[in-house]
Amino acid sequence: MAATAVMSAAAMSAQTPVYLDSSRPLEERVEDALSRMTTQEKLDIIHAQSKFSSRGVPRLGLPDLWTDDGPHGVRPDVLWDEWEQAGQTNDSCVAFPALTCLAATWNPEVARLYGRSLGEEARYRGKDVMLGPGVNIYRTPLNGRNFEYMGEDPFLASEMVVPYVQGLQSCGVAACVKHFALNNNEVNRHTTNVILDDRTLYEIYLPAFKAAVQKGGAWSIMGAYNLYGDEHLCHNGRMLNDILKKEWGFDGAVISDWGGTHDTRQAIANGLDLEFGSWTDGLANGASNAYDNYHLANPYRALIASGEVGTAELDDKARRVLRLMMRTAMDYSKGAGSMCSEAHYAAARRIGDEGIVLLRNERSVLPVVPRKGGRILVVGENAVKMMTVGGGSSSLKAQREVSPLEGIRAAAAKYGMDVEWVRGYVGDVTGEYNGVVTGQDLNDSRTPSELISEAVSCASGADYVIFVGGLNKSPGQDCEDADRTGLGLPYGQDDVIGALARATRNLVVVNVSGNAVAMPWVRDVQAIVQAWFLGSEAGNSIADVIFGEVNPSGKLPFSFPVRLADNGAHALGAYPGVKRQDSDITDLEYAEGLLVGYRWHDTKKVKPLFAFGHGLSYTAFSFGKATADRNEIGQNGTVTFTVPVTNIGDRAGAEVVQLYISDPKCSVSRPAKELKGFAKVYLEPGETRDVKIIIDREALSYFDADRHEWIAEPGDFIASVGPASDNIKSTVKFRLK
Repeated sequence: MAATAVMSAAAMSAQTPVYLDSSRPLEERVEDALSRMTTQEKLDIIHAQSKFSSRGVPRLGLPDLWTDDGPHGVRPDVLWDEWEQAGQTNDSCVAFPALTCLAATWNPEVARLYGRSLGEEARYRGKDVMLGPGVNIYRTPLNGRNFEYMGEDPFLASEMVVPYVQGLQSCGVAACVKHFALNNNEVNRHTTNVILDDRTLYEIYLPAFKAAVQKGGAWSIMGAYNLYGDEHLCHNGRMLNDILKKEWGFDGAVISDWGGTHDTRQAIANGLDLEFGSWTDGLANGASNAYDNYHLANPYRALIASGEVGTAELDDKARRVLRLMMRTAMDYSKGAGSMCSEAHYAAARRIGDEGIVLLRNERSVLPVVPRKGGRILVVGENAVKMMTVGGGSSSLKAQREVSPLEGIRAAAAKYGMDVEWVRGYVGDVTGEYNGVVTGQDLNDSRTPSELISEAVSCASGADYVIFVGGLNKSPGQDCEDADRTGLGLPYGQDDVIGALARATRNLVVVNVSGNAVAMPWVRDVQAIVQAWFLGSEAGNSIADVIFGEVNPSGKLPFSFPVRLADNGAHALGAYPGVKRQDSDITDLEYAEGLLVGYRWHDTKKVKPLFAFGHGLSYTAFSFGKATADRNEIGQNGTVTFTVPVTNIGDRAGAEVVQLYISDPKCSVSRPAKELKGFAKVYLEPGETRDVKIIIDREALSYFDADRHEWIAEPGDFIASVGPASDNIKSTVKFRLK
């Protein structure tokens, strides 16, 4: 009988490379894989091999790394070397609401649900890195990409991004938090050099990124297109090396925005780890063999070969990319994920339901009071136009999208009410982006006066007239690579709303946008609903709120100014910057400094149209007097504020308790007040709950640029508590020893 060889467990283990053994510590695996790689293999993994993937190491069994847009859903696949669609039939997705809507929920639990749901879809599609979320600060209402971000306040954005990142990465899919940093407008985005002081940088524009890294544990960060200190932010030594990696201890990979890399030596030395783009540089057509001509490919190899640069930076970049691989593509325990599940549609609907903001509701026009045989007139292009297609890299191929008209019709049918739709205005009749086609024919040759006449005529006798308008995702509106040209509504919508206001006493305006808009008719309409871009379940969420199936609880994550000049950046002429003589560079100074959004309105006493944190409900809440558990705290202590909140109406609902801190006698100028805590509380009719918010020294601090540290000066502080930044119900004075 032939002898049977039996290998011991120890021998088997010895033959298994450490990097393949997921039971071993991550850093051991990374160092083991790195030690086995050639210089060329290290170079291969730090730049793209296709539009959305980077190469692994086949010899060692290290897989390719697959990225994808975007923050609101998993983008459909494109061809290997082109932006055109791959023509797949299994890459439709659930479109989740835009991140402005998520921020408007003021609910970190919902942010975690969002991240986890998106992660499950990405995992099913085989994606390792999702390019999002975005946390750039809402500085001007003209920024075409504001709809992708989380508003004007760094504390709110920080509190919402952390659970999103944690939820997404719990699925074995990396968040790539973007765009780091100071990417606050789309006009001249490749050539704008931002100028600002360090205090403003650290207090306003960095906190959400820092929270994503240090509290959320983000595995990757995307650099921004623009410049800071005359260096592009995809290879900016101060931002990437000094702040992100050294100060914050970031151990993940810095990924370039597509085409954001411009200089090989800067890319080597200044903290870029993984270069992506289109063609050679992402901005212009390249040569054949394009990916090998990337800055971190052959040009890098040539510098190493000539001895002009060493390999220490290369090892660090490869180490970070390997770490990203092992957390994602090589996490074989993460399961298959799921796509287009009913659970994901339910999540999208819940996010939309909680994020919709009721801005105005005179005479309690909303919710709709059902009447069998009653009639509702819906007016406006945005009632039917698909909004999941367009807007730039966040454009999606949704499996389904319920329009506002469809949602309202379905809800009205349950009560025996009829719904009629008329056009009202003609906006953008196109319906295609990057090969995804809506299939809608929105062409209409009638004049604006003919459309208005039809709408006014049909409004006669209607129980309710619901105008659904706002912006769309066309260039020059809420769209990447372009900014808006003004605050007003496009396509003559103000004229339509004005005519309808004169024709009916029950006019509801539903504004679909990711930006603030001017509302010259605000006092002439009975109800205004801020509906955002709500994704697949848009119509159902809007109908849920309009018909009272859901009691609105959303709060604005940014201020609505009355006019553009009421915004700090525009009041000071600090947008879009000044073009340098004989140069492509535009210098843009953030002259308003710390006074972004409500900080400007409060400090300069400029009344907004709708304030940061504003949002109404179908019930009413009363705030009792806020109290503190102590009136003096030490530098390392905390103070707990308690405020009783009572639902004094007849519907269950949710209120957001907001806590702002003021430092009235500081050695440096500070905003009138700053958000430092919030809590969303759900109450049944007649129910009272004590809401507690804890703050510490960090909430009292400002950044001292000269000492490069956070300072909390001893002295008196004021805590202001209320349901909106302009609606303070109670204040508490306390002292820091």
